[in-house]
Amino acid sequence: MSKTITVTLTDAEFKALEVVAISAQDWVDNVVHHRCEMAIDEIVAAEIQRKLSAGETISGSKEEIVLAANVETGAEKNARLQAEYQARIAAQQVE
Repeated sequence: MSKTITVTLTDAEFKALEVVAISAQDWVDNVVHHRCEMAIDEIVAAEIQRKLSAGETISGSKEEIVLAANVETGAEKNARLQAEYQARIAAQQVE
């Protein structure tokens, strides 16, 4: 399964991107794929370390490890951090 992400640029943004890239589409594709590869490597490393610590078997491709990993999404992490921050603020107001 794959996902499609569409980026909308103003005419000025597109013109500016064309100044720094041979192909705007290729540049965007490369940036996104590179960042995904970095995140995949981070997830795989964390999952391997978790499994080693738990004495579990490590198997599967990088993709299979990532898809099976129980990870916190950016949106979930943001919500958790906001809730923690709000809890700290509320606790400080009580003191």
